[in-house]
Amino acid sequence: MVQLFKFLLKSTKTPARAHFRCNFLDTLRLTVRGGHGGNGLPKYGGVGGQGGCVYFVAKEGLTLRKVAQNLREKRVQATSGEDSSKVNIYGKRGMDQRIEVPLGVQVYDEQQQKLLADLNEPDSSCIVAGGGTGGCIGNNFIGRPGESRTVQLDLKLIADVGLVGFPNAGKSTLLKAISNAKPKIAAYPFTTIRPQVGTVEYADLRSITIADLPGLIEGAHANFGMGHKFLKHIERTRLLLFMVDIFGFQLSQRHEHRDCLSNIYALNKELELYDPELLEKPCVLLINKMDKEGAQELLANIKPFLTDLNSNLSACPDELRPNRVIKFKHILPISAKNSGRINEVKQKLRGTLDKLAEEQLVTDSKLLKEQLQQRVGVIGPKIT
Repeated sequence: MVQLFKFLLKSTKTPARAHFRCNFLDTLRLTVRGGHGGNGLPKYGGVGGQGGCVYFVAKEGLTLRKVAQNLREKRVQATSGEDSSKVNIYGKRGMDQRIEVPLGVQVYDEQQQKLLADLNEPDSSCIVAGGGTGGCIGNNFIGRPGESRTVQLDLKLIADVGLVGFPNAGKSTLLKAISNAKPKIAAYPFTTIRPQVGTVEYADLRSITIADLPGLIEGAHANFGMGHKFLKHIERTRLLLFMVDIFGFQLSQRHEHRDCLSNIYALNKELELYDPELLEKPCVLLINKMDKEGAQELLANIKPFLTDLNSNLSACPDELRPNRVIKFKHILPISAKNSGRINEVKQKLRGTLDKLAEEQLVTDSKLLKEQLQQRVGVIGPKIT
């Protein structure tokens, strides 16, 4: 009877539409346990084998969804060490459990709320659960249990460019036009419900990656909506790409309509409240929908303030006013549907990233020179 009741309940459930099924997973919770140490043999002074450990290895091309599918039970346990015996005085070590995870994963201890590792380099690894020590004279020949903890894998996308804006600004249209990504596009807000990553390819085989985040709303810094779930993905981008609608934005009928300049201040404010260090990143501003009637007049009115946002800061509403304004490397009025302007965006993004890489190289060279001078000191040859 119970089985029949479960079957009837299951048959009444309607599957969610494919677009609303969350294929993108950026958080995964796992229980890991190291292997138990083998027991020693007091009569012969035998030492038990150490328990195996559980460790993560970062690999490109993986997703947390794939990891979750491979680990259905969300539990990982290494094997125990071998007990000491007359045949094997030293017990064999237990087998380690190697789990491959996506590049860009941060591993947290859920109980202690402590960061264990940040795997942002290919083939970087970390031990998340050590094996127990084998039985020996120091522990009365009794093997010790391995470490056991619950860890949370938090994925932060690694991309060259992070695309930021409010809903319905045209971000998905731009991503589709500029890269190989195929996001959903519609004439209503919140069509992007999960982060998308596209690759921009150039004729000389150079390529850059762009992360398109779902539209932000006011209060995203305080985790309203899915603020932290989306904002965390721009922490590792090298360049921020702001995109705003020249005609402004209105979240709903209950909210006031904001003009283009107010939206720029609002985005600035959200990033500042979430992490002030994000304002240190170089930024490019795209003003979209310039192909529509009346767009040129609106742009002419706000253009003097775009190069210096401080000049109009006093007119900004208090709730949108940032303490520190962001400075844009380039300001490009575009239409995401116009292929000619899209090519200009591609070249500007590449030029900005190349210049940033050159500055980083010069900084690294100066630091290396200072370190060499400190090592050589007054004894070695003079470095000029």
